Amino acid sequence: MKAFMKEFKEFISRGNVMDMAVGVIIGGAFTAIVTSLVNDVMMPILSLLTGGFDFTALGVVLGEGEGAATLNYGAFIAAVINFLLIAIVIFLLIKVINKFSRKKKEEPALAVTKTCPFCKEEISIEASRCPHCTSQLVE
Repeated sequence: MKAFMKEFKEFISRGNVMDMAVGVIIGGAFTAIVTSLVNDVMMPILSLLTGGFDFTALGVVLGEGEGAATLNYGAFIAAVINFLLIAIVIFLLIKVINKFSRKKKEEPALAVTKTCPFCKEEISIEASRCPHCTSQLVE
């Protein structure tokens, strides 16, 4: 049991797990903001465009009486719009993060070796004579 607890502690204290936990918490808060944007800003504008129609109240009553079940497809449409807004914002955030995290293209490293034209062995770029075949190298 101690080995299990030690392994679990190592797993939890890893950077990836902590980053994921922070991401989930921020994601929850972000979802609340986008949900408010959809319910409090987008849906009233959509209602205004449709002539005062309450979009989120759309539904079909599946039965009779006070306790009848309803199929609230207006709430579903609001959830789809909510999802699309979250997806667009996350896409834009990832795009900005990728733009800033791109590394400069590394310049090719200068050659430190060359090939001897006589014996085809690899030698230092500064060599004036091949250490393998002792040929005099012309610069």
